Amino acid sequence: MVLNGILGLFNLGTGEIIIIAIVILLLFGGKKIPELMRGIGKGVRNFKEGLNDVTDEINKVDEKKPSTDEKK
Repeated sequence: MVLNGILGLFNLGTGEIIIIAIVILLLFGGKKIPELMRGIGKGVRNFKEGLNDVTDEINKVDEKKPSTDEKK
């Protein structure tokens, strides 16, 4: 029941999105929004690179680990 309420929070319509965009425009101004989006993009890119580095390290460890077939 609580989960439905939380998921319903992100069910925004066109009117709500327009209002949110106007409020953001008023708060940050037209010149700051591109800088804000650029910063968010860099953050997302760094996060994805970090995830890829972790999965690469895990795969390297799996490759180095001897398999059970080689012991027989």
